[in-house]
Amino acid sequence: MIPAMRPVIVAGNWKMHTTPAEAGELAATIARRTNEPDVVRVLCPPFVSLAAVRDALEAEPGAGAVAVGAQNVHHETTGPYTGEVSAHMLQGLASWVIVGHSERRRDAGETDELISRKVQRALDTGLRVILCVGEQLEDREAGHAADLVRTQVRGSLDGVDVAAIAPLLTIAYEPVWAIGTGRHAQGSDAAAMAAVIRATLGGLGFDDRGEEIPVLYGGSVSSSNIGDFMDEPSIDGALVGGASLKPDEMAGIVARAGLTARARAQR
Repeated sequence: MIPAMRPVIVAGNWKMHTTPAEAGELAATIARRTNEPDVVRVLCPPFVSLAAVRDALEAEPGAGAVAVGAQNVHHETTGPYTGEVSAHMLQGLASWVIVGHSERRRDAGETDELISRKVQRALDTGLRVILCVGEQLEDREAGHAADLVRTQVRGSLDGVDVAAIAPLLTIAYEPVWAIGTGRHAQGSDAAAMAAVIRATLGGLGFDDRGEEIPVLYGGSVSSSNIGDFMDEPSIDGALVGGASLKPDEMAGIVARAGLTARARAQR
């Protein structure tokens, strides 16, 4: 059974794309093309484009339901950290933040311990967190995928106040082996890992609230494959990468997510 409070979410991670001018125009276009009130929509541009996206959405009629998210946050509130951005600096610019993305784990060497500190900083300022977890190809081929994801969930939420984070937490399952590699995950793969994630949350003290945490799929999502994942009752939307830069793709993804949201509401 799907808890009534679990929303359907489509978040677009623009990564290192768009200038502020390009980002504002793209955000307004996507907002117009994805007018699905039953789907929570989040756009995550680069830091330099946060204000432009916020302003563009505020100026676009009916776009107020589209939220702005940051792609990362620092684990300290302030300090001598050149080039970094704290959670407090995001106030007024973003209401969501992506934490622990696979590219940050890979390229910046982010550990679960560091990610847990970032989650806490986001929580301190009321940001909604999209926590990313997922295995590499070698983990899956060795049969360690579930163990790896359990470890990431536990480590990334270590010491975090469960009661405080539960209403603000979304988890994105990213099978790293299916991102830009030509290999494809199936809806059943994502559903199996969603079960692992929610069981792990239960063991961390979330108890029944673990079933209320949205789990997204994030692995080369497109308008042509989103249906396979939205057909799974345990999957509540998508964290979209490259396709989120294409209004036609986002329109198709959000439209399909809207069908699922309305079907669930009628149950």
